[in-house]
This record gives sequence, C-alpha cells and structure tokens, in this order.
Amino acid sequence: MPRVKSSPVRRTRRKKVLKRAKGYFGSKSKLYRSANEQVMHSYMYAYIDRRLIKRNYRKLWIRRINAACRQLDISYSRFMNGLSLAKVDVNRKMLSELAIHDFDAFKQLVDVSKKALEKH
Repeated sequence: MPRVKSSPVRRTRRKKVLKRAKGYFGSKSKLYRSANEQVMHSYMYAYIDRRLIKRNYRKLWIRRINAACRQLDISYSRFMNGLSLAKVDVNRKMLSELAIHDFDAFKQLVDVSKKALEKH
C-alpha cells in the first residue's frame, strides 16, 4: 500500500479553523489547538442561543400582553383563558403587536375575552 501524506488536507483544515477563530482573544486566535477548542465551544453556544432566542421572545410578548391587559383591568391568564373559551386563536406575537400598535383592536379582544369569561 502506498504511503499517504496528509499535508495539504491538514493545512486546509487548520486554516479553516483559524479563519473561523479570527477576533478571539490571545492564543485562541493564533494556536490551532486552543482555536479549535474555542470554535467548537462557539458552535455549541450558537446552537443553544438559537433556542434561547425563541424563549426570550415569547417571554417578551407575554410581558407586553400582560402590561396592556392590566391597563384594561384584567390579568394575562384570565385574558388568555377568555380567548380560548371564545375560540379566538391569535398567537402571542400578534397579540403583543396589537397591544403596541393598535390598542383599540386589542381592547376589542379584551372585551370578547371578558364576555366569554362571564358566560362560562
């Protein structure tokens, strides 16, 4: 079996890692081993944070809806319960946008929710 030399492949692999590690502090952008370790950690952080973004936005929407509901004398949980009883299916993102940009429409939804709670 012939001898295989991996010099070009190894060099391109290392250059790719060092290119991705540009801007990191100290040896993490200069030395292959520490750069590779940091790049792997960076990928892990990016993966985790892509999921955290979704959670954070949902929390933000709920806070906005709750603040708007409190102005209209109803709690967030009772408002959402009333909407589900009235079979109104609007997601939290749209509800928060309504609360910010079109408060009259949001007020109508609160009235629908209150009526559904009274009937039930």
